[in-house]
Amino acid sequence: MPPSKRLLLIGAGHAHAFVLEAFAQRPDPTISLTVVSDSPFAAYSGGVPAWLAGECTLRDTQLDIAALCQRAGARLITSPAVALCPMKRQVTLADGHVVPFDVASLNVGATLQQPQHAENAERTLPALLAMRPLGSLHHRWQALLEDVDQLTPGTRQNVVSVGGGAAGCETLMSVLVQLRQRRPDVAWKGAIISASPSLLPGAGWLPRRLVLRALQRANIAVHAGLRGSALVAGGVNTQAGQRIDADIVLWATGAVGQPWLEQTALPRNERGFISVNTTLEVTGHSGIFAAGDCAALAQHTPPLPKAGVYAVRMGPVLADNLRAACHGAPLATWKPPRRVLALIGTGDGRAIASRGAIGFSGRWVWEWKKRIDARFIARFNPPFTH
Repeated sequence: MPPSKRLLLIGAGHAHAFVLEAFAQRPDPTISLTVVSDSPFAAYSGGVPAWLAGECTLRDTQLDIAALCQRAGARLITSPAVALCPMKRQVTLADGHVVPFDVASLNVGATLQQPQHAENAERTLPALLAMRPLGSLHHRWQALLEDVDQLTPGTRQNVVSVGGGAAGCETLMSVLVQLRQRRPDVAWKGAIISASPSLLPGAGWLPRRLVLRALQRANIAVHAGLRGSALVAGGVNTQAGQRIDADIVLWATGAVGQPWLEQTALPRNERGFISVNTTLEVTGHSGIFAAGDCAALAQHTPPLPKAGVYAVRMGPVLADNLRAACHGAPLATWKPPRRVLALIGTGDGRAIASRGAIGFSGRWVWEWKKRIDARFIARFNPPFTH
């Protein structure tokens, strides 16, 4: 029987890895499955800190999307989407190809609202490392490391992270480990600028205290209650008019939707994320779904944090609903977890576990995190373990 429904997965995020796994485990000859992505590999967000700290290779932190597609009997097109027309049920790719679909799902991640730059100061601005989009972070990181290799011995370098969430703290601690190991002849100092009055907004007092202690151990100053707004000569300006000295800036705040989504007819919130209902179907667009960082649950207050754990939790329900949509069957409801476990690496062979008000730290937590990450990556790489 020839396939009767064309299912298109746009992007290769964590949620779509679960969809491919589900179709590999339970093939459906009535559905033709296509994936469009900018790369045959996808970044696993949980492995990024260890890679930045130099503990593993980039490939150790990636999911093999090409192998997943082969396992699921899906066609992979390595060109990202740049336009989508819900009415015509088609997607246009960067290479000019147009891909039709009957049912589609977007899992394209998020990007960052770039900082403002002072006029006429391009040559003296701090080096900028934007932490999103995640898929191209390795290119930006490699370029920064090449600049670091050219530093004069004996100089001082201030590395500032703008963003006081778990990702901003973890990234800065990991980056400093690699920089100090790579250039021990340079004096490295770190700082975090957090718009919130406290680090890890939403976490309990104990996880926040443990993170603060880890930052102090890494010689990282904390500037809380300040919002970084612009890169200026020699540092970062805050909205309060204060300048924080910086030679390198890690930009980890201001997550927004992908720019190309602005030209689509898909409903988006004020940050540019696609509005979805509790079935992960795009509001007002039957047969089109969105999951992970690019999606925003309508009517959910406060908005869910942009963290990979939510994409992972969405994955199995998304897989079931895409199959159901292809067959005209009822859709299931996805309920976000009330609390999630966050494991925050501190770059020194330790990690902090945070879940609500509960927090604990130690070397064993880092080993626990590494085992969890290794199991996840092995699940979506050949030889497949699930």
